[in-house]
Amino acid sequence: MKRLRLAAVLAAALLALLPATAQAAEYPDPLPLTGQQIIHDPTVIRLKSGEYAAYSTGGIIGARLSRDRTHWEDAGNAFAAPPSWWYEYNDTGDPWAPDISYRGGRYWLYYAVSSWGTNHSAIGVATSGSGRPGTWTDHGKVLTSETTDTWNAIDPAITRADGRLWMSFGSYWTGIRMVELDPATGKAVPGTTVHHLATRPDAPYAVEGPYIVEHGRFFYLFASYDTCCAGVNSTYRIRVGRSTSITGPYVDSTGTPLLQGGGDLLLEGHGRYVGTGGQSVFEDRGKDWLAYHYYDAEDEGTPKLGLNRLSWQADGWPVVR
Repeated sequence: MKRLRLAAVLAAALLALLPATAQAAEYPDPLPLTGQQIIHDPTVIRLKSGEYAAYSTGGIIGARLSRDRTHWEDAGNAFAAPPSWWYEYNDTGDPWAPDISYRGGRYWLYYAVSSWGTNHSAIGVATSGSGRPGTWTDHGKVLTSETTDTWNAIDPAITRADGRLWMSFGSYWTGIRMVELDPATGKAVPGTTVHHLATRPDAPYAVEGPYIVEHGRFFYLFASYDTCCAGVNSTYRIRVGRSTSITGPYVDSTGTPLLQGGGDLLLEGHGRYVGTGGQSVFEDRGKDWLAYHYYDAEDEGTPKLGLNRLSWQADGWPVVR
């Protein structure tokens, strides 16, 4: 018995000496939610009214509303009718991957229109005084990409830094990019530099859906790696890197650049929660929250809303609670 105890102690000691990446990772389950949980690529904000609004991909820019961040109700569509220019990019006027923010007394909703497997794509913008579905006025194209470009104008996310407005975006096609926006119009500054923030070493460069958060003296780039949109066969996972400059270079905790395939693993699928990704971050009463979708293996792979607290460790790196 003493030998068994000694062996167990020695094994535990050896395990403790292994690098963290070699040990079995544990990830928290999303917080329990009720009501309408079906969602994809969620963007969440607490409105001035006190309600929470979540917008998402799904044939329309679908809306969910909540009074307590726990129980969600279907609230219809952001737009009463699709703007006509959407049909330049797909036959059904199908928008993807919205991002909601607030500045200048208005809510701003960015989104993408494209077709599966092509970078003939565009990012659009709309504004609203209340942020509620049915109140949005569309303002047309912010940025476009064509098949001759080496980047893809989808998955927009807005960040303000040093008095300037920036939009990160990108999916496959060499990864994550960034441009500066004109705060007055919300559209790309004419002739703006297209910065390169993250990619993978090999085609198809499976990284997309960026979201950038400023915390302390760093900017943190969250992105979804690997395969989306395949139900229980999805391999989406969320990785993160950081930089002292919003335009990069971004590196992970080992110093590996995100332009060389780096990125610390923040959250991946576990148990019934498959393919965690399509993430965004929102602040609520001084606390940061991670919103994402997962595919529910116990409900035929239905995409659902995941919410978790996003905390910051002593070394500045984020952790999901």
